[in-house]
Amino acid sequence: MRKAAVLLTVLCLMGAAAFAADTVIEEIIARINNSIITHADLQRSREQMVEEVRQKYGAGTEADQEIAKAEKNLLRDLIDQQLLIQKAQDLGINGDTELIKRLDEIRKSMNLDSMEALEKAAQQQGVSYEDFKQNLRNQIITQRVISQEVGSHIQILPDEVQKFYDEHKKEMERPETVRLSEILISTEKPNVDKQAAGEPDEQTLQAAHKKAEEALAAIKGGQSFAEAARKYSDGPTAAQGGDLGEFKRGTLAKDLEDKVFAMKANEVSGTIRTRQGFVILQVTQHTPTGLPPLKDVQNNLQEAIYFQKLQPALRQYLTKLREDAYLDIKPGFVDTGASPNQTKPVITTAQVEGSKKLKKKKKFLVF
Repeated sequence: MRKAAVLLTVLCLMGAAAFAADTVIEEIIARINNSIITHADLQRSREQMVEEVRQKYGAGTEADQEIAKAEKNLLRDLIDQQLLIQKAQDLGINGDTELIKRLDEIRKSMNLDSMEALEKAAQQQGVSYEDFKQNLRNQIITQRVISQEVGSHIQILPDEVQKFYDEHKKEMERPETVRLSEILISTEKPNVDKQAAGEPDEQTLQAAHKKAEEALAAIKGGQSFAEAARKYSDGPTAAQGGDLGEFKRGTLAKDLEDKVFAMKANEVSGTIRTRQGFVILQVTQHTPTGLPPLKDVQNNLQEAIYFQKLQPALRQYLTKLREDAYLDIKPGFVDTGASPNQTKPVITTAQVEGSKKLKKKKKFLVF
């Protein structure tokens, strides 16, 4: 529960943190202890935000409004990220193990045989692999800080869950649905145009029907439907155990709808002749219409309450981190998460010398 909520929060805090080449003069917008945020960082964060909004809302007034709203908090979010990363260092959180695990999961999802292949794929898409890894590491460590320092202190009482349930009954009302799995024994020939193919011949029909009956017999003999689907099905869902997803009334053909909505959960149909061949269906879940009982949605409600509580608690925590840090914002730029109790840094001789050493590697326009 908490993992999903924390992840949503962290994604709102993320922004790129890479620096430009040696010869580029960068304008420093903010100093957070020993870290800085440059104008280039802010611009990259804005470009990322705009792309995400456009993908979600497309072009138009609604997207423009969302962009304008998010733009006000861009600097705040970058400062939030730096504060959480610095806190992770104080807590000894580095995220190295989780980073390797996440990268391997990404590699597997892309069907790549090695981490070198993943790096090459990133480069082919014009993505800096090192920047990608660093951003992913930042997500991991900020998520862990939020979970450890904020999420672990959030309590959800049974009375709160009941109250949330009572107040949101209307939104939780649901239509009758069935979740289906299939085993499809195809009578269509591969690489043949479906319209030009015509009806399958009798031999093909008999062979397909025999295979369908074998699959049905295996299920009746104790084999799980998912195992049978992986073994016998020609359908595109075979690797997923035949799972077709959830269907409401009115989304299936009438004769098929009448059949499956009359079935109970885990019930299996006989072989059904279709244009594609023979199909066997299982109703894996049959959800009646109306309000679900509290016990069925309790976990989802706890997650919703947790996320509601997390937002103000996280903002309070980040305010405290600001008050314990040294922050300096360039005039003309606004940190919307600022606290009136923040302390501006006092520049010492040692810091000036350190800044000179830094400038040898990179040029900054200091304010």
